[in-house]
Amino acid sequence: MYTLLRSVRILFDLLEILIIIRIFVNIFKVPVNNMFGKILFELTEPLMAPARALLDKVGFGRGFIDFSPWVAIIFLRVVYAVILNIVG
Repeated sequence: MYTLLRSVRILFDLLEILIIIRIFVNIFKVPVNNMFGKILFELTEPLMAPARALLDKVGFGRGFIDFSPWVAIIFLRVVYAVILNIVG
């Protein structure tokens, strides 16, 4: 069971790192029309799109700062905490 939890933690950590990389790519306007950008987008967009939609519904979707990466990271951490509570 420990190996499974550790694997899930590594997966979630990797997703968080990719989201943070995406934040910096957006801040510094790095061109993403290459293979790295496509992979980064494909791996993070399934988390970012629902977060963006949630922020739009709440009213925080229209602004200078995009909070959807932070919502996605918080979501990942909450899901991991729930998994730990169910299993552990």
